[in-house]
Amino acid sequence: MAKAGKEKNTKNKSKHTKLMNRKKNKLRQEKEARALRLKAIVKAVQNNKEA
Repeated sequence: MAKAGKEKNTKNKSKHTKLMNRKKNKLRQEKEARALRLKAIVKAVQNNKEA
């Protein structure tokens, strides 16, 4: 039978999920920013070689 009373662990699970999503989004944004910076550097180097 189901346990009587308040739900077990739902607050901790929701907090953990929120924090993990925040961490994943931060890592994803950093990775995209790093890729954009790298593309800009490569483009600048190519432009310098042509000139």
